[in-house]
Amino acid sequence: MSLLHLATPDDLPRLLPLVAALHEELGFDTDDAHRSAAITPLLEGSPHGAAWLIGPRKAPVGYIVITFGWSVEFGGLDGIVDEIYIRRAVRGRGMGSEALNTLAQALKQGGMRALHLEVDSNDTQTRRFYARQHFKERDRYMFMSRVL
Repeated sequence: MSLLHLATPDDLPRLLPLVAALHEELGFDTDDAHRSAAITPLLEGSPHGAAWLIGPRKAPVGYIVITFGWSVEFGGLDGIVDEIYIRRAVRGRGMGSEALNTLAQALKQGGMRALHLEVDSNDTQTRRFYARQHFKERDRYMFMSRVL
């Protein structure tokens, strides 16, 4: 059985509670309507990204969202790990690592040149997790945002 399942519109009822749990854990001020509007296009085939369920499709334990972009620096298609979440009760069992590594290999085979992510600079545990997945901090760079 595969650990990752590309999410479709039929998966929305299983995916939204996971998104809500991550947003609550991180203190994001989003509601059901916001989360549904943000995730639905990805499930409907948007060229800007995709979502995968982690674990059994009928009872997922997590999810990962990758958004797509283009980088001149990296020489082509790149992606951002926009969100990744594993239920607290099953963390530490390697599912997040396996999901990231499996997906990174598939994206590489599909032509993606780089995968990026954002992490709280004070969250040393999560930074160590990402470092074990071969993500490297870029000393001179900081991810910055402008809300429009």
